[in-house]
Amino acid sequence: MLFPDNAPPIIAILRGITPAEVLDVAEALWQAGVRGMEVPLNSPAALESITLLSARFKNPCLCGAGTVLRAAAVDEVKAAGGRLIVTPNVDAAVIRRAVDLDLIVVPGFATATEAFQAIDAGATTLKLFPAATYGPQHLRAVREVLPAGVKILAVGGVSAATLAPWVAAGIDGFGIGGEIYRPCRAPEEAAQRAKLIIATLSAAN
Repeated sequence: MLFPDNAPPIIAILRGITPAEVLDVAEALWQAGVRGMEVPLNSPAALESITLLSARFKNPCLCGAGTVLRAAAVDEVKAAGGRLIVTPNVDAAVIRRAVDLDLIVVPGFATATEAFQAIDAGATTLKLFPAATYGPQHLRAVREVLPAGVKILAVGGVSAATLAPWVAAGIDGFGIGGEIYRPCRAPEEAAQRAKLIIATLSAAN
């Protein structure tokens, strides 16, 4: 299960965060209601941040890595305690390795061809990326041909102002980065932004 019962279907993308600030930001987001957090691997000392997150939150919060581009990196995230692997693309080797290690993998796709390639490699949750480029109508069209049960997250350019059309189109959740966290943003501000998104999402459902 990607999100715990009754948890808002949101993964906070903490791109650029450092180990020195990750726990303060994560604790603030947790208090705001966020139950999924991703540290992209192109962030400073990303594996160290993932280790800290995983030790602090364990199972109540789905923590892991984004921008995972190599199968070997999946092993590194697993060793750090991460349970989530998010990619910007479809790489069958990355997907299969994550599945083999019993991790939750969410590969990025744009086209139906890419979606089926990811599904064939073992993915059951996909991320439409960049979501703002394709829009809710694209989601509706792709959804018609995908197997029942495949979940889709909208990631890339999503904000509180654009949530409602995605919900109406049947999106299963969101990955949200800069609208929640940017480097050096205070934990309190990140938490307030997360609360706004959660409240807006609740109202749209």
